[in-house]
Amino acid sequence: MTTLASDSAALPADDGVGPLLRAWRERRRVSQLELALRADSSARHISFIETGRSRPSEEMVLRLAEHLDVPVRERNALLLAAGYAPRYRETPLDDPALDTLREGIEQLIQGYEPYPALVVDATYNVVAANRGILALLDGLPESLLVPPLNAMRLTLHPEGLAPRIRNLREWRGHLLAQMERQIALQRSEPLRELYEEVAAYPVRETGEEPAEPVPYFALPMRIEHDGRVLSFISSISTFNTPMDVTVAELAIETLLPGDPATVKYLQAIAQD
Repeated sequence: MTTLASDSAALPADDGVGPLLRAWRERRRVSQLELALRADSSARHISFIETGRSRPSEEMVLRLAEHLDVPVRERNALLLAAGYAPRYRETPLDDPALDTLREGIEQLIQGYEPYPALVVDATYNVVAANRGILALLDGLPESLLVPPLNAMRLTLHPEGLAPRIRNLREWRGHLLAQMERQIALQRSEPLRELYEEVAAYPVRETGEEPAEPVPYFALPMRIEHDGRVLSFISSISTFNTPMDVTVAELAIETLLPGDPATVKYLQAIAQD
């Protein structure tokens, strides 16, 4: 079973804003002096904040969080630890206030058809998917298709897409490394639990590589579909400067065809 290194352990809790800020600074490998220069402050003041000798203003907490690239959810935690109210809302995705966002996302991923596209939350639960994704999931057992669908579980489960992925060891390594980076950058016990689950799935050999390798520009996912091997390059997009926790944690993943044969096949089945 794969486990995470100790340097990605949870940040300190209930110790005030100082230790939390210090933990984020150390995670980002930034010195007190460097952070002070970025935030237009002094190393002495940063030190006083981290040791609890000085209480930072709300503006300072947000400024330091910005320069340390702290996730929006954790910025609220920093504000609470400093004695301030949370700044960022966490609006349920089905709230009417996000109607425009949902409609835009649906139009975006539908417009990407016949190529696959989906939207996931912070723990890879699928919140939207187009027909290209549904085609890849065709034939999976019902037990894996019970909502909420989880993209990592669907991909790596031995009864999911894993047996169809021809370069499973490479693709699995890429996905686990992606999750490790996320866990190292934010506190998320659900994400850590998902990582431990999918990392423990058995890995089976899934078939031979093509006789004539294609010069891919990025690592492809090579997956069998209806007797053919399709190739996809993954691209992930997030929202710029989100002001809501829910929106900040959404990611849009599009699968770009990795070779001309995949383009031709997807366009052909879209016309059927």
